[in-house]
Amino acid sequence: MNWHDFKRDYLVRFWAPVPSVIAAGVLSAYYFGITGTFWAVTGEFTRWGGHLLQLFGYHPENWGYFKLIRLDGSPLDRIDGVMIIGMFAGCLSAALWANNVKLRLPHHPIRIFQAVTGGIIAGFGARLAMGCNLAAFFTGIPQFSLHAWFFAIATAAGSWFGARVTMMAVFRIPVKLQKVSAAQPLSQQPEQAARRFRMGMLIFTAFVVWAVAKTFGAPKLGLAALFGLAFGLIIERAQVCFTSAFRDLWITGRTQMAKAILIGMAVSTLGVYSYVQLGVPPKILWAGPNAVIGGLLFGFGIVLAGGCETGWMYRAVEGQVHYWWVGFGNIIGATLLAAWWDDISPALATSYAKVNLLDVFGPQGGLVLTYLMLATAMLAIFWWEKRFFSGKARRVLPAVAPREAA
Repeated sequence: MNWHDFKRDYLVRFWAPVPSVIAAGVLSAYYFGITGTFWAVTGEFTRWGGHLLQLFGYHPENWGYFKLIRLDGSPLDRIDGVMIIGMFAGCLSAALWANNVKLRLPHHPIRIFQAVTGGIIAGFGARLAMGCNLAAFFTGIPQFSLHAWFFAIATAAGSWFGARVTMMAVFRIPVKLQKVSAAQPLSQQPEQAARRFRMGMLIFTAFVVWAVAKTFGAPKLGLAALFGLAFGLIIERAQVCFTSAFRDLWITGRTQMAKAILIGMAVSTLGVYSYVQLGVPPKILWAGPNAVIGGLLFGFGIVLAGGCETGWMYRAVEGQVHYWWVGFGNIIGATLLAAWWDDISPALATSYAKVNLLDVFGPQGGLVLTYLMLATAMLAIFWWEKRFFSGKARRVLPAVAPREAA
């Protein structure tokens, strides 16, 4: 394979979701083993909200939530911080390679309302559950934490309600059609594409050099930055969006992304299990109402906003302004939860047990149970897919049958 073919097939074209999400699962397992934490983003975004408050003279470092997740230093001093910076660098590099960067404004004010409101609800729910689609789902379930299963089921239910709400007339913006005299050919700008590709390579290379240099003084920080870069490349090139995985189940019956995510978690589970047996403690969180309520809010919020915590990141760097508002709402919602945490956490979270499936059922039993539940979830997706399309076929057949009989 020459450079032209490699560039076209792996840097410009979109990647297939299943192998991409499997790769993300493998990387997240290594990330856990090397850094001792899981791939997560909303905790750090909450800290960013805390830093913004500090700039305005407030002292959120005294709040119970920030004492729990810590607000020390800056993003450059934290594993989550440099990882997220790496994700943005990876997303931007990948988008530039494919000439997929273009400023796109929301078509109607209602979309901005959806973005901000949905972002706030999702951010609040994610932090109430101590994790979003990553920490409380994609990487939470492979950590053998029971709270992640509560969150996953509740998120599916919340996304169902969100899908029903977004299909209401108030959110259906009419499409404006423009009359033309003839079909317009696609405009090609090879010089722009080449220039952006070089810019993407420059950002990618500069970040790799910076991250490698950082490993000499702070190995975990440098490696976390490189992992973040890889995560960013994957989610942008494969367009990995957990919102579409849930929403498409209910609206279109498409299940490809949902299946890919389950397979990715199955692969990650074995890697995390291996590290746990080597002595790396898993991240186990409260299996209380916070996980259920947080999941319901999160599922509803991401569908209303149109993007989850990973989805808005890569779409924002592609120039989709709608997702700038989603990210802004996420940070607001997460910060609001941090402000109210001391009042609500005893009733919803901290009074409940942190349930580790490996402790309750034993190492082998917890592993087998996790795979059985993942297999059950996969079977449920197949069942729903068959039910969705068979029901759709039944709705179409009565209109077709009389013509066939004639």
